[in-house]
Amino acid sequence: MKVHFCGVRGSTPAPGADFVRVGGHTSCVAIGVGDGPPTLVLDAGTGLRRLTALLAGAPFRGTILLSHLHWDHTHGLPFFAAGDRPDSSVRLLLPEQGNDPLDLLARCMSPPHFPIRPDELGGEWSFGALDEGAHELEDFSVVAREIPHKGGRTFGFRVSDGRTTLAYLSDHAPQNLGPGPEGLGEYHAAARRLIEGADVLIHDGQYTAAELPARGYFGHAAAEYAAGMAHECGVGRVMLFHHDPTRTDAEVDELLANVRARTTVPIDVAREGDVVEVAET
Repeated sequence: MKVHFCGVRGSTPAPGADFVRVGGHTSCVAIGVGDGPPTLVLDAGTGLRRLTALLAGAPFRGTILLSHLHWDHTHGLPFFAAGDRPDSSVRLLLPEQGNDPLDLLARCMSPPHFPIRPDELGGEWSFGALDEGAHELEDFSVVAREIPHKGGRTFGFRVSDGRTTLAYLSDHAPQNLGPGPEGLGEYHAAARRLIEGADVLIHDGQYTAAELPARGYFGHAAAEYAAGMAHECGVGRVMLFHHDPTRTDAEVDELLANVRARTTVPIDVAREGDVVEVAET
């Protein structure tokens, strides 16, 4: 399994010289098998634009899974050139919420807020809802579980190619369920189901433990929580994700050093343009 980090920022893009090394595009991770093109995409933030270049002139043919419908996870859709062309084939799935998926998505992408609706994109697009449980999507087995995050139903995903496993909890507010063992949030059952034994964990690291009391109401986790949960669940490697849009490259380096000092689990920050080959651990 090969993981391409197309966008790693949270909440809103972060342009400027202080953000170049980590990257300023919002959440988007593209996954493929071996040397083949990515066929499964997790979230469609502005980083989705980068996927077009990875496809080297080919159309996108695959599935986009949205963890939830916040702007920073959907704003890349109308600017995804490889999906907006006559020969593309895109299945877009979002968490089941009792409403028509296309109508839900069109609330933030249609006039007067935007010139076109999602169903006006070029190519063959379909829009569906995904419920919790196990699903076979493209070349992967995917488990979806609802996790706490403010402002709409939100899923985390566990993706396996039959050999290696990736857990993706981009937006996660475990503190909503209680303080947990370290005061940073519960090690709750849904997160454990997704994370347990994963070779790689991509996890919300928008805040530090010190910032959480004042800023956690936005629905995000402390990076230290990700490290503790990874240790508890036997994760092979952690990639901190969904970086705060005000956190500069130097500040991300400082956050990483502080979190590494708390754990023996290999831990790094996701950076835009990184490619990670998921290996068995």
